[in-house]
Amino acid sequence: MTKQINILSTKKLLPIQKQVLLEGNIHLFEEDFIETKIKNFELSKVNDNLIFTSQNAIQSILKHPKCDELKTKNVFSVGMKTKDLLTENGFNVIAYSGYASDLAEIISLIYNKESYTFFSGNLRRDILPNTLKENGITFNEIEVYETNVTSKKIKDKLDGILFFSPSAVESYLKMNNIKEEICFCIGETTAEALENKRIKNIIIASSISIDSVIEDCADYFKNN
Repeated sequence: MTKQINILSTKKLLPIQKQVLLEGNIHLFEEDFIETKIKNFELSKVNDNLIFTSQNAIQSILKHPKCDELKTKNVFSVGMKTKDLLTENGFNVIAYSGYASDLAEIISLIYNKESYTFFSGNLRRDILPNTLKENGITFNEIEVYETNVTSKKIKDKLDGILFFSPSAVESYLKMNNIKEEICFCIGETTAEALENKRIKNIIIASSISIDSVIEDCADYFKNN
């Protein structure tokens, strides 16, 4: 009899995403370990170029009454899905990369004479603003959404866990331990959050997307 594989996703998945796991005879548990909400913010001091590192920030901006005024500006973004969401909504993305550190380097090396407004969340990492600061680049930051951890105790025996952000790692570890479980991570930044806790069973997705994390998980258990 084939052993049942139990996987936890630290965010609730779309039906089409779940199907990939179910077809691999994987039993899926789902919980949202973080939640985001839009903040009230002013758009009074916006520089010539915009920086987005998450889709949550875009969703906040799209709901602002002055959103259309921003579409005349050039945009720099992190992540293909973030870029696609911006483009679909009429923004002009002139540079993007997979990681904030890479985007900071692109701006510092090629676009360092420009000024920027970075739309961020309360738990954003320091790498991008610190790099801009160190290189004397003019920028300001507007916090447009808030991420809250929503930790839950998981009692089921798990074979693997899907992580999509460092915040979800932090939230999960508040009430749970990781021992033999395989941790599937959306990118290096999320993996680093686990490595900092001396967790070693980590697989980084072949591309930075939720779908890639899910597919890599299904492939791993199919082949192991």
